[in-house]
Amino acid sequence: MLLYMSNSAQEGQSTPLHSVSVAGVVVREDGRLLAIRRADNGTWELPGGVLELNETPEAGVAREVLEETGIHVEVDELTGVYKNTTRGIVALVFRCKPSGGTERTSSESTAVDWLTPDEVTARMSEVFAIRLLDALDGNGPHVRSHDGRRLIPAG
Repeated sequence: MLLYMSNSAQEGQSTPLHSVSVAGVVVREDGRLLAIRRADNGTWELPGGVLELNETPEAGVAREVLEETGIHVEVDELTGVYKNTTRGIVALVFRCKPSGGTERTSSESTAVDWLTPDEVTARMSEVFAIRLLDALDGNGPHVRSHDGRRLIPAG
């Protein structure tokens, strides 16, 4: 028996559609964390973006970090999975080490900075700050959901 899922217009939508994004928590030897100020909305976040169909999550993280910051990275490990329940975005977050390059802005970032954990908490909304803090605690991978503004308690 062949089983398949369909989203044809005749049947209506049978499965929810999600977007998969990747982001890198780049940790320097001094403990500072790489962050960008987004060009589209001015918020501070991790470098990252939509995973391409033909790339692995690790390759996607390396590509996105380089595109947005000018920094080359070695991808270490998955530290968290975060779902935006409002927008249907699932983000895979990986801890990384810088391996070269020079900080620069891009069409997607108006600032690139190395922040302390305290600066991360002060500059980022909780749904983005938690991703960096989770990557530092060594207890991952964490699985969390949020509505775009606030974390949703597990349960």
